[in-house]
Amino acid sequence: MKLHPKYIDLSLGRLEILLNKLGNPHLKLPTTIHIAGTNGKGSTLNFLRNILINNNYSVHSYISPHLNNFSERIIINNKQISTIKLYYCLKYVKKINSNNPITFFEITTAAAFVLFSKYKADFLLLETGLGGRLDATNIIPKKLFSIITSISIDHEEFLGKSLNKIAKEKLGIINNSKKIIIAKQQNSVSKFIVKKLKNKKNVIFFNKDFNYTKIKNNHFLFKLKKFEIKIRNPKLKGDHQLENASTALASAITLKNMGYKINNHSFNKSVLNTEWPGRLEFVKYKNKIIILDGSHNLSGAKKLNYFLKKNKIKPNVVFGMLNNKKIFEFLKEIKNNINIVFPIKIPNEKNAFTVSEIQLSTKKLNLKYITKDNLKDINKDILKRSNKYILVTGSLYLVGKLREKYL
Repeated sequence: MKLHPKYIDLSLGRLEILLNKLGNPHLKLPTTIHIAGTNGKGSTLNFLRNILINNNYSVHSYISPHLNNFSERIIINNKQISTIKLYYCLKYVKKINSNNPITFFEITTAAAFVLFSKYKADFLLLETGLGGRLDATNIIPKKLFSIITSISIDHEEFLGKSLNKIAKEKLGIINNSKKIIIAKQQNSVSKFIVKKLKNKKNVIFFNKDFNYTKIKNNHFLFKLKKFEIKIRNPKLKGDHQLENASTALASAITLKNMGYKINNHSFNKSVLNTEWPGRLEFVKYKNKIIILDGSHNLSGAKKLNYFLKKNKIKPNVVFGMLNNKKIFEFLKEIKNNINIVFPIKIPNEKNAFTVSEIQLSTKKLNLKYITKDNLKDINKDILKRSNKYILVTGSLYLVGKLREKYL
C-alpha cells in the first residue's frame, strides 16, 4: 500500500474518494456521537459507553491511539474487533484503494466505517484522531451529539499555535449536530467558545448548564439545570476524571431528555466501574507500584503533577516522548514531585526523542537522571531502588510497551 508521504496530512479529499469506492459506508452508520478535544476524549467516551451499555444499548466505538493491540481502536457491539476480522477488512480496503496515496489514519478510519456499517448497533461513539475540522472522522455528514472535551496546546504544527486557533479546529466537528456538549475549559477557551457559539440554541455548557461539586465519602454531586444526583467517584484516578465523568453524565441525561431510555440508577455503577488503561493506572509489580500515565502535553503534565503532589508521591520516572512534543516544559511541570529520571528512546518509534536529547532537558532542570542502554537495564536498576513508586510517562506509546511487561 502506498501511504501518503506525510504521516499526518489533514484533509478529507483522499478519504472521500476511497469511501465513494467502498460504497459510502460513512452514510450507513448508527446514531453517532462525535468527540473532539485535546485531553479527556477517551475517558469521556468510555464513561458514556459504560452508561449506554448498562442501559442495554449496543455500542460501536472508535478510538486512537491504541495501547497494546491495534484492535483496541475498534469496538463492535460492545466487544473489541477480532484481529483476523480487522486484518481482512484492512486488506479489502487496501485493495479498493489500489495504489492511491492515503495516510495511515485515513485508511484505518475507512476500514472502521466499513465495519461499523456492516454490523448493527444503537450508537457509534467516534473519537477524532487529531483536531476536528479536517480530521478523517469528520467526513460523516450528521451526528446526534458533538462533545468538545478539554482544549489545550498540542499538535501546534497542524492546528495552530494559539488556543483560539486550536479551539476553532476542534469546533469544526459541531456542524449538523442536534446537541453540542462543551466540557470544562480554561477561561480564555471558554470565552472564545461562548462567543463563537452565541447564536446556537442547542449547546450545553459546563458551568452554565452543568457542573459537579466534590463532596464527602468519595462522592461528587452532579447537576444539570434542575436535575442533580450524588455519584460515587470513579475508580479512574485524578480529579480531572470527575470532569470527564460529568461530561458523559451531561450527555446521558440529555439523551434521556430527548426520549432515549436511560435509567438514573445506572449512573453510579457505570461511572465507578469505567476503566481506561494507561491513564494514572496503578499496577502492583513485585514490591513496587507502577504508575502508568500516557500524558504527553503540558495540560496532561499539570494534571499528573497535581495528582502526585496531592497524594505525596515522588516516584522514579521512566521517561520517553515523541519528538513533536515539549520535553522541557513537561519535565519542568512535574520536576518538584519526581525523583530520578531514567530517559529512554521509545523502542521501535523513529519519531521519538533520543536519550541524549532528553538528557539536555534533565540537565537544564537540574534533575537527577541515570542513563541505561535499554528498557531491560532500566527495569533491572529501577526495581533495585528503595523508592516504592515507578512512574512511566511522556507517551502512550511508551506506556503501551511497558504495560504488557508489568501486568
